[in-house]
This record gives sequence, C-alpha cells and structure tokens, in this order.
Amino acid sequence: MYQILKSAHSGWRYIVFVLLVIAVIKALSGWFGNKSYTEGDRKLNVFTLISAHIQLLIGLVMYFVGDWYKVDSSNAVGRYWKMEHISMMIIAIILITVGNSKSKKLTEAVAKHRTISVFFGLALILIIVTILLMVKDVPGRSFFGMTK
Repeated sequence: MYQILKSAHSGWRYIVFVLLVIAVIKALSGWFGNKSYTEGDRKLNVFTLISAHIQLLIGLVMYFVGDWYKVDSSNAVGRYWKMEHISMMIIAIILITVGNSKSKKLTEAVAKHRTISVFFGLALILIIVTILLMVKDVPGRSFFGMTK
C-alpha cells in the first residue's frame, strides 16, 4: 500500500507543478496585460487547487502510514521529512486555497489575476525552495526528487 501511495505522490507532483506554473504565468499575463478573467482561467485555478489538495491528501496518508512523524529529527534527512517538507507544503497549499478563495470574491478581472499571481506565485516559490532543501538535505536526490 505504501509503495502505491509513494508512486502516486511522486507522479502527481508533476501535475501540481505544471498546473501551478501555467496558472501563475497566465495570471501574470492577465494582470500585466489587463486581460479579462475567463472561464478557462477560473477552471485552471480550480484544477490547480484540486490537484494540490489531492497531493496533500496522499502526502498526509503517507506521513502517518509510513510513520514519518516518528522519525528521528536530530539529523537533516529525518528533520526534512518529519517537519520541513510537510509544513512547507501545507503552507503552500494554504496559499493556493486562500488565493483561489479571495479571487472568487473579487469582481475586477485584473484584481482576480493579481490575487492568483501573488498567492499561487508565493506557493510556487515555497514549493521550489522545499525541493531545493530536499536536494541539499537528502542524499541521492535531484531537483524533482528522482534518485540519481
């Protein structure tokens, strides 16, 4: 069961990452290009939100089924998986959720794009920083967590 979850979590991250990058680029384009907020923009943001929440759920199940909360945090690898990874990813998903929620309440297209740009952009930066920490702290990992 754990291996299936691990494979799902490892593969799903690409979907989350790609959707998040596309959503940020489209939102920045809409913000700075003074473009209208379309139904396609809304759907992209919702799909990004849903994919991030699916990733979170898989990750939380792995965290507790795999006993990651019991790992010794006195070394860098244990600390990364026990505390840093999960807390930073939860914060990133909170940013995505808040950004999507706030944008739905706005009426102006540029304000919607700006809100998505800021919140999704901060989440993207946090996710990239977390990945870079993994590369630094976990031996044998590359930028996307693939074993070398």
